[in-house]
Amino acid sequence: MHHKIGILTGGGDCAGLNSAIKWVVKTALDPHLARGRDMDVEVVGIRDGWKGLVDVDPADPASVEKWVQPLDELVVRTWDRYGGTNLGTSRTNPFNKKDDQSQKCLANIAGLGLTSIVAIGGEDTLSVAHKLYNLGQKVVGIPKTIDRDLNSTDYTLGYDTALNVITEEVDRLRTTAGSHNRIFVVEVMGRHAGWLALEGGQAAGAHIILIPEHDFDVAKVASLLQRRRNAGVRYDVVVVSEGAKASGGEEVYLSDKTDGFGHKVLGGIGSTLAKELERQTGYETRHVVLSHIQRGGSPTSRDRLMGRYFGISAVDLILEEDFGRMVAYRNGEFTSVPLKQAIEKLYVVDVTRQYDVERYNGRRSSLASRS
Repeated sequence: MHHKIGILTGGGDCAGLNSAIKWVVKTALDPHLARGRDMDVEVVGIRDGWKGLVDVDPADPASVEKWVQPLDELVVRTWDRYGGTNLGTSRTNPFNKKDDQSQKCLANIAGLGLTSIVAIGGEDTLSVAHKLYNLGQKVVGIPKTIDRDLNSTDYTLGYDTALNVITEEVDRLRTTAGSHNRIFVVEVMGRHAGWLALEGGQAAGAHIILIPEHDFDVAKVASLLQRRRNAGVRYDVVVVSEGAKASGGEEVYLSDKTDGFGHKVLGGIGSTLAKELERQTGYETRHVVLSHIQRGGSPTSRDRLMGRYFGISAVDLILEEDFGRMVAYRNGEFTSVPLKQAIEKLYVVDVTRQYDVERYNGRRSSLASRS
């Protein structure tokens, strides 16, 4: 029996993707493991996510060469050392209501002879995978999002690297903030989930952390900062999620344009907040938007390892013909969950347990309450 696996990455890039691709390939093609199978396996990469499967023409060799990359152990040998995705990515949605290309996508999968798809992505990419599965396509998912907002998994690829970037950049800003007696507002990613701001801010020692799960009072933020200055502190760092908003206000967007999944691009809360804090406190306030810097750079050891384990687990699901599922890391073990369960709701900060609404920072109690 011949099995042809197609692997793709969708949505925003991040560290750890190349590691997952590498280990899907190495595990699927491992000659030692192959001796116990009754099938031979081939792996190809699909370029630019779902866009590749929509735009490819299986009958045109030039088109296939453009959108499909044969993968073997030699090709992917060093991929896990690098950030981003060597296959490319996009935010193409085959189920876009304005231009539904789902049937074309399915026809192209069949035309390419793909027997299964490994989709690496977040909520949007995996929602497409789930819909294709419901239409009869064999598919498994690998969780990827620096926001770490996917349900039913304790880890998503890219998170640890992004967290380290935030910590390092705030450390650098702290030296100039102290030198100039300034307040720095650092805007980080996080549309609906404030994990990057909360844990990045705590790791970097930010005094104020503002997250999407709890609206903030600008006057209260200014008061907390003023109190610090009165105590003799020369500078302050405020970390704010791009999706956070002031009480009674709305999210701040860079533009009204939307992607294939209907999302507008967030951005600007850092600038807006910095101006208002300077007005209310009288202290010079600057803002920095980390934006795509959080996605870049070499993956940390954790993202390299998690990419490895997720890639191996994805091949396990395929060989077991256990499709329609996403590999996951839960309670210290690697497992899998139905795609539907992974995307049905977002994993966000539990304000009651993990956030101090008086200090606008992480809680200073970490032990579970005892009855």
